[in-house]
Amino acid sequence: MDRFPRSNESIVQPRAGLQTFMAQVYGWMTCGLLLTAFVAWYSANNENLMMYIFSSRFVFFGLIIAQLALVFVLSGLVHKLSPAVATALFMLYSALTGLTLSSIFLVYTYASIASTFVVTAGMFGVMSLYGYTTKRDLSGWGNILFMALIGLIIASLVNFWLKSTALMWAVTYIGVIVFVGLTAYDTQKLKALGEQIDVNDHGNLRKYSILGALTLYLDFINLFLMLLRIFGNRR
Repeated sequence: MDRFPRSNESIVQPRAGLQTFMAQVYGWMTCGLLLTAFVAWYSANNENLMMYIFSSRFVFFGLIIAQLALVFVLSGLVHKLSPAVATALFMLYSALTGLTLSSIFLVYTYASIASTFVVTAGMFGVMSLYGYTTKRDLSGWGNILFMALIGLIIASLVNFWLKSTALMWAVTYIGVIVFVGLTAYDTQKLKALGEQIDVNDHGNLRKYSILGALTLYLDFINLFLMLLRIFGNRR
């Protein structure tokens, strides 16, 4: 489950660029989250836009497919993209996520969304700090977490037709554990990459910081959605 490059291209001087790299990763992740939050809030308060997105399955699932395509492009082809294109694609992905998540403002109260965001930020921060500071090798978590993630996806797809409340809650609670674990695991992987980054290669520094930001962004968003199911107060 290695989502980061093994190539030695532009990878020199261990630890030289760690702080710079991680600062950019968290910085771009924060930018993505802020853009997602703004687009989701704006869309939820625009009745015509909401009707356009959610009245047609073609439009909604088109957005989902576009998001998946962007993740695959950024994850698999980042080394071929220019820094500007990689950044633009990440911001586009963040905006599209805001569109698809805008419905949460109609389903849950603003107060519960805000409080769940704070809880998510706290859990994410603690686990990311653990992944960054621990001397324990978390690489063994990779296969377990990946298999659990695949299981969650399959169970969610099955439950799309079954509509089982019990299965939904099982997916939710297991999902929290999986994304908490992924936060620590991914942070440690990013730290290992950052220790080898050449800070003088600004292009690769930007591209791989964008890839790292996307990885942690996905962990955060999915953890937030799982926790919102648990703690969110419906309107």
